[in-house]
Amino acid sequence: MACPQASEVTALHLYGAWQARWEGVREAATLTLGRSEDHPDGLRGTIRRPAGQSPAQALVAGDVDNGAFTLEESTDGRAISATWSGSFADQACGKEIRGTWTDTATRIERAFVLRKQPGWQ
Repeated sequence: MACPQASEVTALHLYGAWQARWEGVREAATLTLGRSEDHPDGLRGTIRRPAGQSPAQALVAGDVDNGAFTLEESTDGRAISATWSGSFADQACGKEIRGTWTDTATRIERAFVLRKQPGWQ
């Protein structure tokens, strides 16, 4: 697959495992994204955080549109507990996303970096 520019990244480019890191948090989490059955151009998956981080696991759903990445996180499968908003760097070929994670209850924001893990390229 050729290296897509930021505006060319689609949901298909994002399927697979990602390492998630937040500013001020030592250990990384694993974000797994796949096709949304409800929205064929959307994303659905899970995030698993290391022991001691809360919440330990959550569901995620989102999309990518013209270089903008958005994701909603839910700890109970109903209410949105956090939002992710990010963008792609052209030179990263759709394999790195940087942006802001926001806890919806506390409004605390943290910078995040997602990096695509080997395997699903």
